Amino acid sequence: MRKIYYLASCDTCRKIIKSLPNTNSLVFQDIRQDPITPEQLEEMYQLSGSYEALFSKKAQLYKSMDLKNKNLNEADFKKYILEHYTFLSRPVFIIDGKIYIGNSQKNILEVTKALS
Repeated sequence: MRKIYYLASCDTCRKIIKSLPNTNSLVFQDIRQDPITPEQLEEMYQLSGSYEALFSKKAQLYKSMDLKNKNLNEADFKKYILEHYTFLSRPVFIIDGKIYIGNSQKNILEVTKALS
């Protein structure tokens, strides 16, 4: 399976998608229009080994809810990701059984190689 979880309204996601080869082999899921399910999050967790790795600490809600001053555990990260799409670190790619989380340059280079 080759899938990307992203936000269509996110400029960074759009820029990354535009730069990738073979995007026609990807299944796209805009997480605002089509929220991730508990089963999809569980699959991401199995591949990444951590809900915290999937959690975006850059999200506006993270700041406005003052979550940085709370002692969050894995169950909290899972709950927040399922509650609101903005807490998923984006984009998330699942390509041939491997997960790539976020928009770091290193990550996008690995995704580009995996799609080539």
